[in-house]
Amino acid sequence: MRWQGQQLGVDDSAALPGMERMDGLVRSVTTPEFAGMTFHEVLCKTALNRVPGASAMPFDWTVNPYRGCSHSCAYCFARKTHEYLDLDSGADFDSQIVVKVNVADVLRTELRRGSWAREPVMLGTNTDPYQRAEGRYRLMPDIIGALTENRTPFSILTKGTLLRRDLPLLADAATEVRVTLAMSIAVFDDALQRSIEPGTPTAEARLDTVRAATDAGFRVTVFLMPILPHLTDSIAALDHALGRVREAGAARVVYGALHLRPGAKEWFLQWLAREHPELESSYRGLYPGASVQAPQAYRRWLGRRMQPLLRMHRLDGWDEDDHPRGRPQPGLAARAPTAPRLGPVRTTGSVASGRPSVVPASEPTLF
Repeated sequence: MRWQGQQLGVDDSAALPGMERMDGLVRSVTTPEFAGMTFHEVLCKTALNRVPGASAMPFDWTVNPYRGCSHSCAYCFARKTHEYLDLDSGADFDSQIVVKVNVADVLRTELRRGSWAREPVMLGTNTDPYQRAEGRYRLMPDIIGALTENRTPFSILTKGTLLRRDLPLLADAATEVRVTLAMSIAVFDDALQRSIEPGTPTAEARLDTVRAATDAGFRVTVFLMPILPHLTDSIAALDHALGRVREAGAARVVYGALHLRPGAKEWFLQWLAREHPELESSYRGLYPGASVQAPQAYRRWLGRRMQPLLRMHRLDGWDEDDHPRGRPQPGLAARAPTAPRLGPVRTTGSVASGRPSVVPASEPTLF
């Protein structure tokens, strides 16, 4: 594998941003507690990753403490990134987890640079920072501490209920910087969830985490993504999902149809052929050839279905397509031109009770 042969301080032009210069492999770890998984502990040279300006992502900076993800979501868009390590985007992505054991120390060094402008940082937009490995390595508390000490606002998007472990730390951080949280819950049918994302906590466990974060004073966004054609897009399924989200106390919902990027597309279609062969022809019609997105007609149809349900459940909600690059995306950190509009953290009566201050929904927010 490429990263086994790297030398200290040597650039790798084929690596992803932030991974060009790794100090190489420290050790590979297997343990009965994580059967079938291998953790490859590496030393990284870079923690802050700058998103290319041409990217469709509406944020500029990310931190990714892990590569690969034990959530094993068949549709995960990040799967192809494992190929940069000479690993495959299927089973290896799910079981060969790269752990940047020194990421918090490197982050602190980068944040101290005079050129760092305290722009919002996203965590959880590539692989999940609260996947199962975080229970072993506990990288997030030090990352949160580094960002807070530097007064850098940050956002966390996760499917992991390990977030609850750090809620006291996050609540304290939110008295110093803007901290925003989102939970991704795509599937509310337990059997389908176990089939398509077998390494994730149940929807109920994630909803409990939304409740806990709400009780801690956060206005939590739920990412109802991806919505799966013919599997989770019925009125009954969407109504059920939004009802449970509302009951959990979420402030808003961001929704969107399934994307199938290279790497993920091949793995997802294998899952579909195995689990739902009756839908193969429909999906190949919706995502022909190299197509990544569902047709615009389908996305418009989905929006017409979602909007009345959002109003009925009294939830703020947006289609991801409603916020093109260059405008703040509810649920995602803003790019540099919009970052100053976020303003300082406000103090409210809730701070005196130890709860983080919150921001009205009408104002630009990270989530």
